[in-house]
Amino acid sequence: MILIEGNSNVRILILNRPWQLNALSHQMISGLLEKFLTYEEDPNVKLLIVKGQGRAFCSGGDVASVARLGNEGRWDLAAKFFWEEYVLNFTLATNMTPQVSLLNGIVMGGGAGVSIHGRFRVVTEKTVFATPETSLGLFPDVGATYFLPRLPGFLGEYVGLTGTRLDGAEMLACGLATHFVFSSKLASLEEELSKVDTSNPDIICTVIDRFSQKVPLKEGSAFRRLNVIDKFFSQRTVEEILSALEKEAANGADAWLSATIKSLKAASPTSLKISLRSIREGRLQGLDQCLIQEYRMVCHVLRKKFSKDFYEGCRAILIDKDRNPKWEPSKLELVSEKMVDHYFSKVDEEKWRDLELPRRKNTKDIFARPRL
Repeated sequence: MILIEGNSNVRILILNRPWQLNALSHQMISGLLEKFLTYEEDPNVKLLIVKGQGRAFCSGGDVASVARLGNEGRWDLAAKFFWEEYVLNFTLATNMTPQVSLLNGIVMGGGAGVSIHGRFRVVTEKTVFATPETSLGLFPDVGATYFLPRLPGFLGEYVGLTGTRLDGAEMLACGLATHFVFSSKLASLEEELSKVDTSNPDIICTVIDRFSQKVPLKEGSAFRRLNVIDKFFSQRTVEEILSALEKEAANGADAWLSATIKSLKAASPTSLKISLRSIREGRLQGLDQCLIQEYRMVCHVLRKKFSKDFYEGCRAILIDKDRNPKWEPSKLELVSEKMVDHYFSKVDEEKWRDLELPRRKNTKDIFARPRL
C-alpha cells in the first residue's frame, strides 16, 4: 500500500490506496515509519518525496477499522493504531532528511499528520484541506493541537471546530503550505527534485521556487475575514462562540455565518469542547506534549466511558452514511467541565501507559516553534 520509486538519492513514497482516498491503514502507518527511519540512517538518501495515488493525497486515518475494533471490545488494539501514528508524526517533525509533500487533492485528518510536519508542503489548485473530526465525534489530532493554534489569529479554532475546508491558496496564505504549484507542473517539479544530490533545504527550496506561483485568494475565502473569525472564535467557551455567532446572525446572516453556525450545531458537543481546550492548551505546548495529550484523549474516546460519540459518528458518516448522528450528550450545556477534564487525565487502567516518543537528534524546532 506504500509504493517506493526514485533513485539512490531521492526516494518517492506513494500512498497507494486510491479506492479509499489513500486512508491510512495500520499497515501503511507502520510501513511509513519503517521507511522514514531507514532512509534517515542511509547517507545516500538526500530527499524524501511523499505523494498520493489518484485524486487524494490522503483522506485521513482508516478510523472505520479503528471503530470496528473498539466496538468488538478491543479498544487497546485500536489505541495501538494511534500510538504508532503519533510516533510517525513525531518522527516526521524531527526527521533529518528533508521531506517534500505533494498535496495534490484531498488532505484531511491523518493526511495532514504525514505532511504538515514535514519541511516542504506543496499545494495545487486541486488541494482540499480539512480537519473534520468534530463531525465524527473525535477531535483534531495527529499533532493538529500543535499546528492549528499556530495559524494566524484564531483561525486554528475556526478550522478545528467547524471542519471547514481550505483550498491551496488559503493553505499557502495561512502557512500550512510552503509553496503553490499548478498540478500541470507537478511532474516537472518531481523530475527536477529527483536530480537533487543534497539535503540542503535552501537548495531544495530553490528548486521548488522555480515552479511555484503566488495565487490570489478567492473572493469568498474565509481567510479574507480573519478579523471576523477572531471576533467570534476568541471567545472563551464553545457556548460563547456559538452565542456570539447567533447574535450576529439575528441582524442578518450571510452565507459564511449560516454555514459556520450549521457546522457547529451538527458536530458532537463533547468533541467541540475537548477540541477547543486542546487547541487552546496547544498554544503553549511543544509538539511532544501535544501528541502525548492527544493520546490520552483518544484512549478515553475509544473506551467510551464518558461518550460513545466517536462510534456513533463513524456509524452515521462512514458506515450507514445516513449523516444523522445521535450525539450523547446531545447539547453543549450537558457536557460539564468535569467531563471534559476526564479526557485530559491519564487513563485509570493498570496496563495503560502514556505515549512514549522516541529520542531524536533533531528536536530544536518542535518544542517552542512560533506560529506558522
